[in-house]
Amino acid sequence: MVGITGPVAGLDEAVAGERAGATGTLEVFLDSLDAAGRRAAVFALQRPGTHRGSAERGLAHLAGQRLGWSAAESDLMLARLLGRDAVFGPTELREAFLVVVPIAVAAAEQVEEYDRTRLRTLRHLAESYRWYGDTEGYGEIRRRIDALLAREAPVVEGRLPRHLLDELDDYGPAMRAAHGELLSGAGVAAFLGHCALLDKPRATRVWRRRAAELLAGADRGPEVVRRLLEGIAAQPEHRVHDLNPFGMGLASLAGDANTSLVRGLLWASLDIREEWVVPLVGAVALHAGTGLGGSGGMCRSQPLATAAVAVLGELPADRAEAAVAELGRLPKRVVNRTVAKGIVRAREAVSARAGVTASMLRERAVPALGLDGRGAREVALGAYTAELAVREPGTALLSFRGPEGRLLKTAPKQVREARAEELKEVRAGLRKLSALLAEERARLEEHLAAGTTWPAEDWQRYYADHPVTGAVARALVWEVSGGDGEVSGGDGEGRGGWAAGLPERAGGGWALAAADGTARPVAAGDRLRLWHPLRAGDEEVAEWRAALLDREGRQPFKQVFREVYPLTPAERETASYSNRFAGHVLRYGQARALMTVRGWAGRHLGYFSEGDSSELVKELPAPGELPAAEGTRWRARFFVDLVDQGAYSDGIAVLCATDQVRFERRAAGGGPRGPWEAAPLEEVPPLVLSEALRDVDLFVGVASVGADPDWRDRGTDRAYGDYWMRWGFGELGEGARVRRETLARLLPRTRIADRVELTDRFLRVRGELGAYRIHLGSGNVLMEPSDAYLCVVVDRSREAGRAAGRVFLPFEEDGGMLSVILSKAFLLAADDRITDPTITAQLRRGR
Repeated sequence: MVGITGPVAGLDEAVAGERAGATGTLEVFLDSLDAAGRRAAVFALQRPGTHRGSAERGLAHLAGQRLGWSAAESDLMLARLLGRDAVFGPTELREAFLVVVPIAVAAAEQVEEYDRTRLRTLRHLAESYRWYGDTEGYGEIRRRIDALLAREAPVVEGRLPRHLLDELDDYGPAMRAAHGELLSGAGVAAFLGHCALLDKPRATRVWRRRAAELLAGADRGPEVVRRLLEGIAAQPEHRVHDLNPFGMGLASLAGDANTSLVRGLLWASLDIREEWVVPLVGAVALHAGTGLGGSGGMCRSQPLATAAVAVLGELPADRAEAAVAELGRLPKRVVNRTVAKGIVRAREAVSARAGVTASMLRERAVPALGLDGRGAREVALGAYTAELAVREPGTALLSFRGPEGRLLKTAPKQVREARAEELKEVRAGLRKLSALLAEERARLEEHLAAGTTWPAEDWQRYYADHPVTGAVARALVWEVSGGDGEVSGGDGEGRGGWAAGLPERAGGGWALAAADGTARPVAAGDRLRLWHPLRAGDEEVAEWRAALLDREGRQPFKQVFREVYPLTPAERETASYSNRFAGHVLRYGQARALMTVRGWAGRHLGYFSEGDSSELVKELPAPGELPAAEGTRWRARFFVDLVDQGAYSDGIAVLCATDQVRFERRAAGGGPRGPWEAAPLEEVPPLVLSEALRDVDLFVGVASVGADPDWRDRGTDRAYGDYWMRWGFGELGEGARVRRETLARLLPRTRIADRVELTDRFLRVRGELGAYRIHLGSGNVLMEPSDAYLCVVVDRSREAGRAAGRVFLPFEEDGGMLSVILSKAFLLAADDRITDPTITAQLRRGR
């Protein structure tokens, strides 16, 4: 506080005279004061509740005078308008804006250093308030503030101006404290001051040229950029001090001013030719684009995520591989629709600049992480050796070997105590390898859904021989065709000259081993793609499923046992939409989480404006070899409605009901902003249709209230009992049919083979006390002969492991239901040994 905000003797009488009609009384009184008195009068008049007419005339009279304002007085005046210490509420400020703001701007014009952050906010408010009238008055304020913001801030070597890394958030003070010496370097303040001027997502060429000049002149400029970007990439979300009086005060990574500064740093980094730049920009995009709390569509900082993605899209051709690798990491975590659209544009722009498709660029950028041809890396830790390895079907392993060569699964005490830092790095490598394998699994599944084809040379280099990706790729079934073979182009039609098999080494190259044991060498000039059951006949699918079970071969994702969804007669009748999965009641939170993981985005359902229905949209992957300017892009639209079944305190829906699935297409030549057009189901490529409906079936299969064994015991809250019975014991969906076929092959290998039999919808189990039927879709149990419901809730994580120990399970991607059914079967086959009182009580009642 500057100590001049107290009463001014005689001011109230002058104001009273004005009210009584003595025109000019106030101006005469103000002119009788010295400069300090007139400055004090400004603070007295610039407050809520002051009579509009007299305050307006008095402030307007003083605004044209040079009153010797100090920087502290200027700051105080602006702080009274905006921020934690503001004396004006939002409505009061809007109503008095043209009265109280001009004098604050005048004070700023008369000092050397002023509060740029609050002035920038006032400028935005003037822009929005102009619709209330007096366009000229608001326009004049904007012009004067623009002139102030355009002034170069005074640079005092060794000291950052106050508006750079300000205290309106946690980020600014943290960076000043951590890098004080670095930030005091010559030229750093001028460079950061220029960065802070960037209040738009993209930088102009003029801005970038100036930034490059200032960066070159800043002491350790690249290191300044690196440390500040590392800081924002690690900054926890927190509530910033919102200067916008109408703002909601949501959590973010930084306030408006520091957001502009970081945005400038991101664009300035384009001129730094060091290896850390692209991964660090990618880290900022991922951290800022991730939803608040770690998920959801409301970014931690949409402005920073948008800018970081745009910077990745501007990288030159020689850094395109690294850029596409970073962009490829984002879609699984960044679901904000605006940022997601930017990712698509950036990926297409950088790949076009490199002359290669984005998918192919991603393949070339997958790091080996120091692994050798065996997929392993050894690190000496004194007398012990740590081995980091990847094994099929894509699992990262860390083991230790002692001096005598004995294999250890955990780090010995000697290593933990004497080599703690080195061990920490090794474990960090394990986490990095595991994350990379997860990315590669997701990428290959996208290629499976898209029908991508590769030249043999690329396939061998980037897949079969790659120390990381190879562990995933070699566990999958591939198809190979000669150069003159018929290629279906990923449309799901026709096999042509394609031969399927699992990759195996053959001399100095590779061959594909078919289900019958024969092998087809992969020759130069061949093309390869991932085998999809939709393109294969029933007999071939059955052969591959039997072969995989015989070999006990687990795949990185469900391929051989993958569900397929060809067009049905009912869908030919509806023509423009599918009702195959309409009318289901889902637990919304669980369904929404699955939708986000599978790449579906849309408005949240909830008890708020327009929250009673939502449309979830997913753009289906296009074949990876298809250039961005060619072919057709497809997307699916899935409609869900709010079910009025109560809401949590935050207004988010508890239940939702499913509706139609529709499809749209867009010619790639129209660019990422071209129009989407509705498409009849018969014109949707079979792979596109099948993969989209497979996702929706997953949402229903996992999140339906029918899959909740406790639903009937929820008392008055349970509702939808009829639906629960229909779904829990009704006809099988595609996923359950695949599960039934798998059980038919698995059960004869188990010790309960003589106690079980499969019917059309159930696994019937004969115990010592009675017989039971386990539904193959929901896992719900009925007791014979009464058909009484038996509630058996298993710990999926524990029981899945037990079931897997008894019999090989080829997949668990359907939410663990295969292991749940087997666990219940083993339990009920020995029903006389059950001790759980909640189950034994039901058994007595059901007899």
